[in-house]
Amino acid sequence: MITSVHTLIYADDAVAARAFFRDVLGWPHVAEGGGWLIFKTGPSELGVHPTGQGDWSTTQHHEVTLMCDDIEATVANLKSKDVGFSKEISDEGFGLTAMMTVPGAGDMMLYQPKHAIAYDL
Repeated sequence: MITSVHTLIYADDAVAARAFFRDVLGWPHVAEGGGWLIFKTGPSELGVHPTGQGDWSTTQHHEVTLMCDDIEATVANLKSKDVGFSKEISDEGFGLTAMMTVPGAGDMMLYQPKHAIAYDL
C-alpha cells in the first residue's frame, strides 16, 4: 500500500538548498547523516497534465510547486527573509503564481490555486 509521496529536488548545491528549506521555510526534518535532511512537507496533492493541449505543449517532465492560501502575504514574508523571485505574482488562470529562487536548486513555482484543492480530502 502506498503511504505517501516522497518528492525529490536535485540541486547543484544541495547544502544551500537544504539550508533554505530548513532555515528559511522552517520545515521540520530528520537528519540521516552525511548532511542528508528529509523534510516533512505537509499536505500534498498530485495533478496529471497533458503534454499538449490547444496551442500549448511541453515535453514529459515532473515539477514541484508549493501552494499557499495568500500569495501576496507569502511572497512578502519570503522577501523579508531575503528570498529572491525570478517572476513576480501573475494570474495564470488556474491560480496566482510567482517563481521563487531556491539557493542551489533554481526556480520553484509558488501558487495560490483558484481550482478546487484535493489535499484535505
